[in-house]
Amino acid sequence: MKLSIVIPVYRVEKTLDRCLESIMRQPPADCEICLVDDGSPDRCPALCDAWAARDPRIRVTHQANGGLSAARNTGIKMAHGDYITFVDSDDFVGDNTFAVLMAKLGAHPEYDILEYPIYWHYGGEEQCIMKFGVDEYHSAHDYWQYTRGWTHTFACNKIYARRLFDHTKFPEGKYFEDAHTLPALLKEAKVIGTTEEGIYYYTVNPYGITAMADGMRLADLLEAHVRHLEDTGTAREVNEYYCDVLNIQLDVYEHTRRSPILPDPDWKHSKKIRELDITRRNRMKMRLLRLTSVKTTCKINRMLHLMSRNR
Repeated sequence: MKLSIVIPVYRVEKTLDRCLESIMRQPPADCEICLVDDGSPDRCPALCDAWAARDPRIRVTHQANGGLSAARNTGIKMAHGDYITFVDSDDFVGDNTFAVLMAKLGAHPEYDILEYPIYWHYGGEEQCIMKFGVDEYHSAHDYWQYTRGWTHTFACNKIYARRLFDHTKFPEGKYFEDAHTLPALLKEAKVIGTTEEGIYYYTVNPYGITAMADGMRLADLLEAHVRHLEDTGTAREVNEYYCDVLNIQLDVYEHTRRSPILPDPDWKHSKKIRELDITRRNRMKMRLLRLTSVKTTCKINRMLHLMSRNR
C-alpha cells in the first residue's frame, strides 16, 4: 500500500523544515510526499526544490497562487498512492504516526477513511488533544452524529482511500474548504474508522483561516453546513448539530446583515430543548427560536450584542 502525503506550501519558510522533518522521521514506509508550491513569494520554492534533491520520495510542483483548495487539488492529481493524506506546512506529525496508521489500514482494508487524534491549537492557550475513540462506522450519518463530525471536519487528521477523490475536489475560491469537502467524501465512504493511535499537531497560526474569519468567510462555513443539512434531509431537525449551525448563522447575520439561510426548525419532529446536549447559553437561544423564527432570533441576538457593547 502506498501513501501519498500532500503538502500545500505558501509563505511558510519558517515552518516548512519542521513539517518535513517530522515526516522524514517516520519509519521507512512506501510513501511519497507531494509538495505543491502555491506561488509562494518567499524562500519556499527554493526550500521545496532543496528537499526534493535530498530525498527521492519528495516531488515538487510550482504553480501560480490559487489558494489552499487549488494546491490540494494539484496534490491529488500528483498522487500515485492507494491512500492520500494532507499535512499543512505550518503543522507537523508525531513520530511513528503514519507507520501505525498504515498498519491499521493494512489490517482493515475495508476502511475508506481513518481518522486519528489531533492536537488542536498546539502551542496556544486553548490547546487540547481531540480524540474520537476506537470504532468503525458503516454509515456517514452514524459517524457524523456519534463523533459530532461537524466539530472536526479537518482534512488533515485523516487518511483517505484514493478513490474517494475520483469525483470530489476541494472547492476553489471558498473559505473553510474542509467543511465543504468532508461531507462529500463521507458520501463515497463505505466504512469510516477512528483510532487513538498517532497524532497530528495543528499549530496556532494567527494568520490562518480560522483566526482571520470574518462575516464573509463565516458565510462560506454556514453555506457548507446548511447544504449538508439539506442533503441529509435534516435541515429542520432540532438536534445538537442544528444548534451549532444556528450559532454560525447568528454570527454571519451580525457581521453581514444577510438574510438567514438556515431553515426554521420543525418542532413537531425534533428533540425537546431540555434533551439537547448543549450549553446553557445555547439552550436560551433555542428557547428564543422556539418562540420566534431564525430571522427574528438573528435580529434580537444582534440587538442584544449592540446593547451590551454600548453600556
